[in-house]
Amino acid sequence: MKSSLLKIIVVLMMLPVSALFAQQNNQIVADSNSLPTKAAVITCHNMIDDGLYRSIKRRTQLALDQGVEYLIYDIDTYGGDLFAAFDISNYFLHEVNPKAKTTAYVSLKAISAGAMISVACERIIMKEKATIGDCAPISIQGELTGVKREKIETVTRAAFTNAAQSNGYPDALLKAMVTIQIEVYKIKNLETGKNEFFETINLPKDPNKYDLENKRIIVETDKLLTLTAADAVEYNIASAEVKDLNAALDFIAQTDNITFEAEPQVLKTNWSEELVRWINSPAVMGILVMLTMLGVYMELNSPGVGLPGLVALICIVVIVGSKHLTGLANWVEVAMLIVGITLLLIELLVLPGFGIAGSLGVLFIFAGFFGMLIKNAPDEIPWPKTDLDWQIFINGSLGLLLGFGGFLIIAYWITKYLPKSKLQFFSGLMLSPTTPTPEQVKPSMTAPMLSEEISVAVGDVGLVISTLRPTGKAKFESAIVDVVAIAQFIEKDTKVQIVNIAGNKVIVKPL
Repeated sequence: MKSSLLKIIVVLMMLPVSALFAQQNNQIVADSNSLPTKAAVITCHNMIDDGLYRSIKRRTQLALDQGVEYLIYDIDTYGGDLFAAFDISNYFLHEVNPKAKTTAYVSLKAISAGAMISVACERIIMKEKATIGDCAPISIQGELTGVKREKIETVTRAAFTNAAQSNGYPDALLKAMVTIQIEVYKIKNLETGKNEFFETINLPKDPNKYDLENKRIIVETDKLLTLTAADAVEYNIASAEVKDLNAALDFIAQTDNITFEAEPQVLKTNWSEELVRWINSPAVMGILVMLTMLGVYMELNSPGVGLPGLVALICIVVIVGSKHLTGLANWVEVAMLIVGITLLLIELLVLPGFGIAGSLGVLFIFAGFFGMLIKNAPDEIPWPKTDLDWQIFINGSLGLLLGFGGFLIIAYWITKYLPKSKLQFFSGLMLSPTTPTPEQVKPSMTAPMLSEEISVAVGDVGLVISTLRPTGKAKFESAIVDVVAIAQFIEKDTKVQIVNIAGNKVIVKPL
């Protein structure tokens, strides 16, 4: 009896102490919940390509290094390169989601590849009237049919299925964004009271568990799924439909019971990343190729290394650099291009004629540029293996064809009209025919003349004494004259005839 009474007294004495500890613990929990949480907004706008993938990785890592716990990806795109979308999706699922809370904020549209990277985030929030879906693969070669279509759709559906299983999205609906033959029904689960989505082949048969009589078709067999923000919320793909980004942040804060810092930082692509993406577009790449070929052509039509040669060199550096930064040019292809240019220069400046070194140089240059049209590892043969490879290859080839076509047109114009231009700057870029006068400037002669004065004129015939590449020396009677061949190379001991004299420049052709 006494021991029981003693225990009661001890318990009563400990109650205030226990209450005090409980109050302190609750205060600690409350204080931890009230700590501001870091968030960052990363923009993902316009075309999805390898440049955007690398930019997303850079900005995401920057945010993680700064201790950011919530990453909001602002998505507004019609899609783009499916390869890049695969890379971004896998990056989110395997590297980013385990380290931070990810949210795709669809600010206007997440179509095709944009839908793929959106569902790779743990949560989707959509702005009012935004859309998401339609990720059926397409090819620039034409319509994908049969086995070809199924091969590419299989891996695309697998990417959506991985995202659905990882982030809790309805798998059937995500598949319907990829494949047009999938039919999807919405059926209410009588046990949970929630709606579930099933493909036709997977429809449940238990009437005690599912309301089979009131099932409703969501996606028909001849349609791809594209959802508005309201529909995406109804079908459990989007968590909320909001007015703007601030409302999206408020929704996240309320749902997760957190408080964000005053203003989340917005990490946008920098100017260099946008420049690289712009350069690799077919139109800009075509202009660079055209300028390169024009520079080489004009340099061959005038002696020495001048502005056209410098422009060509700069364009080559820009092309190779942009391809390297987007992952298309690996070190093997860059090395092959450098070796090819070196061999060609050796052939032009050191070795006579156009032989083994020149042929190998052209071969290496061709192989280097060809390899840069295809995304491959250094130890792989650069050849398209899939429809996606062919799409990248054809896009790159389109730029080359545009450049080559532009070069042919402008080269023809230069040859026909530029020499006749009255503007001194333009007429000086090419060696143009002129009618020599008695007071013409004497050509440069590097040997003693037998008579007091020997001059050359249009129509004179001489002998090449050093290979013209395209400049060199020719002997007219007893005078050795610096001459220029018109866009060609002329071997030693070949007879040539003067076709034009422009100032102190003597232009010849093989006789």
